[in-house]
Amino acid sequence: MILAFGLWACKNDTAAVIGEAMPFDPTKPVVVSDFSPKSGGMGQRLIIYGQNFGNDPKNVTVLIGGQQAVVINALGESLYCLVPKQAFKGDIEVRVGGVEKPVIGRAEGKFDYKRKLVVSTLAGYRNARGDEPWKDGKFKDDDQNKMASGFWLSSFMRFDPMNPKHLWVTFDDNNGLYLVNFEDSTITKKRSDFNRPRSVDFSVDEKYMIVAQDRGGENDESTLLLSRAKSFLDKEVLTKSRQCNGASIHPVNGEMYFNSYAKGEFFRFDLNQYFTDKTVKAEQLYVIQDPEWEYRALIHPTGNYAYILVINQGYIMRADYNWDKKRFNQPYLVCGKVRESGYKDGVGSSARVNQPYQGVFVKNQAYVEAGKPDIYDFYFTDLMNHAIRMLTPEGAVTTFAGRGSSSLNTNPYGYVNGDLRADARFDRPSGIAYNEKEQAFYIGDRENRRIRKIALEEMDENDQD
Repeated sequence: MILAFGLWACKNDTAAVIGEAMPFDPTKPVVVSDFSPKSGGMGQRLIIYGQNFGNDPKNVTVLIGGQQAVVINALGESLYCLVPKQAFKGDIEVRVGGVEKPVIGRAEGKFDYKRKLVVSTLAGYRNARGDEPWKDGKFKDDDQNKMASGFWLSSFMRFDPMNPKHLWVTFDDNNGLYLVNFEDSTITKKRSDFNRPRSVDFSVDEKYMIVAQDRGGENDESTLLLSRAKSFLDKEVLTKSRQCNGASIHPVNGEMYFNSYAKGEFFRFDLNQYFTDKTVKAEQLYVIQDPEWEYRALIHPTGNYAYILVINQGYIMRADYNWDKKRFNQPYLVCGKVRESGYKDGVGSSARVNQPYQGVFVKNQAYVEAGKPDIYDFYFTDLMNHAIRMLTPEGAVTTFAGRGSSSLNTNPYGYVNGDLRADARFDRPSGIAYNEKEQAFYIGDRENRRIRKIALEEMDENDQD
């Protein structure tokens, strides 16, 4: 890295020779005359020009916006450093000559710090024993006993369409329905009478919540209806079937789609008709591949199509919507390859995924401005790849966040906050939700037992807990 910095060491493209750099002279002032570039974000390479910086980087401290930068090299009249996180104020200060009595120089202008998307932690913790209990509590508190904890099962997340401050969460093999409440920064188990709840969705009129359960019997309750009028504390049985991995509501016409793991069946249920005729039954549309295919359908905001995430077989399909018949057509492959899980960015069948678990559609403003017919990208948790991936309408898969900090070890998993790719690590992320107004993602990070957040840096946001 030092060699790379040396290639652009001087403003006038005159190569600096390390041996020519004069040592620091404590009898002379430290002068900061300029810096380049003038703007950037966390991790940006920065050159500071001036006088009397010396030739020992260990003897130099650089503060940008009050945050300490990593100093790479000192060459007398130039310094090379990396912009630290949260350097919002942008003032540049160079201290040379030790901690007790340094000689200080300051730049006249300010560095224009650009906020970046970063991974942070919203709630949860993992103690040294790994036995933290499931408990309600606050997002953060000085007293760990008052903090919410648990979260060590695969999750499914859904923001309340009538209240973006309420995020509803279910956990597989946990009997609860949890509310992440951003109004008072708490997480609360609102009810505990479910059996393997796997997903949450809402009716088109937003008056009802639909919860899917994954149970083993043919006559077990698979989808349930909860009413907002009763604070989602009631329960009506919509369908009975075996091993439902999830249920989704069509955002325009309002019918419900759900599956059965045991035989790979995909069902349609007319929720609108149910409100006038309680005897209405689900109809089977088709079978997805083979029995014991764990999958769930997630429907595009326009209702034009759904992505079907085949969790245990490592690929994603697309089912287009037939507006005349009000049902989804037979699906086709979008990315990955049947029974060939792996990790590879690519297009279509050249990409590899490993347990795509949940996803959200996010509007891409560049697509809007370009007049594209589909203006949404699809962000999904790739559980066993420990990453958040992105799928474009054209079928290109890229890694959005995770698998960073390669200098720590060779593992792709772990718990690290910070830059999306350079730093961040997850450990089996499962649930994901997106708050469009806040432009923030929330992720259930299973093995780290936390709820993580991806958003622009905030002034009070900690990089690591």
